[in-house]
Amino acid sequence: MKLMQGNRRFLVKDPRKAHLFYMPFSSRMLEYTLYVRNSHNRTNLRLYMKSYAESIAAKYPYWNRTGGADHFLVACHDWAPYETRHHMEHCIKALCNADVTAGFKIGRDVSLPETYVRSARNPLRDLGGKPPSQRNILAFYAGNMHGYLRPILLKYWKDKDPDMEIFGPMPPGVASKMNYIQHMKRSKYCICPKGYEVNSPRVVEAIFYECVPVIISDNFVPPFFEVLDWGAFSVILAEKDIPNLKEILLSIPKEKYLQMQLGVRKAQRHFLWHASPVKYDLFYMTLHSIWYNRVYQIKPR
Repeated sequence: MKLMQGNRRFLVKDPRKAHLFYMPFSSRMLEYTLYVRNSHNRTNLRLYMKSYAESIAAKYPYWNRTGGADHFLVACHDWAPYETRHHMEHCIKALCNADVTAGFKIGRDVSLPETYVRSARNPLRDLGGKPPSQRNILAFYAGNMHGYLRPILLKYWKDKDPDMEIFGPMPPGVASKMNYIQHMKRSKYCICPKGYEVNSPRVVEAIFYECVPVIISDNFVPPFFEVLDWGAFSVILAEKDIPNLKEILLSIPKEKYLQMQLGVRKAQRHFLWHASPVKYDLFYMTLHSIWYNRVYQIKPR
C-alpha cells in the first residue's frame, strides 16, 4: 500500500477512473486484535471481514457493479482464505496460502511468494551463493516439524545419507541462522516441504541463495505461475515421492541442473523487494498478476 501511494502512476483520485480497488486489511493484525488465544475458533475474524465487505458495499457504489470482482486484497497469513471466504468470493485474492483445496481459484486469485523483507534499508543484503562447481551438498533442509509432511521427510532422510543434509529445527540465535544460510549457499537443491499450509518461505530463500528449490506440496499453486515457467528453475515433486528423493535428484542430468541453477539466478529479480520498486521486481510482479487475472475475468468468451 505504501509503495502504491508513493507513485501517482498507480492511484487515481476519481474512483470512476479506477480499474481496480484495493481493500487494505492485515490478516495478521486481525488475528492479533480479535483472536482469542487457544480458542481454536476464528468465526469472529470471518464475521469482522464480512462486516468490512458489507460496509464498503453500502457506502460506495463500485462494489455492487461487479459484486467485488474489481476489488483486490493482499494477505500472507495462513488464515486469510478462511477469513475472506463466502462474503468476498468474487474479489481477487493475492494469497501466500495458495491451496486449491482451500478455496484458491486459478484465474481469479494470485499466488504470492512467502517472503520476509529482511532489511527495509537494504533488502538485497547477502544475496547469492557459491557457483555450481562449489556446491558440495546435494540436498539441504532444516526447519520446524510443522504439519504432517516434514516428519515424513526426516523419517526417511535425517542422518541416513551424507549427501542429504536433512535436519529438524536449528537452535535459535544469529550463528545458527548464518549456518542455515551458508548451507543454502553451498547446496545444489534446497528442499521446500509444506508446513501447516502449502507455501513456505524456503522457496524464496532458496532463490535468494541461488539453490534450486525442490517443492514438495501437493495442491500448491506456485507464485506468478501465469508468467514464470517453474519447471525451468525448480523441481516440483509429489509428496509420495519423498522416499525416492535422492534417486530423483541424482537422475537429473548435470546439464539440466546447470540450466535450472542459471534459471534460479535469472528468476531471482522477480522475488526481490526494493525500497523503491524496480521494474519486474516483487511489487511489479504482484500488481501484474492481479491485473492479468482481472483482464482474464472480463475477456470475451
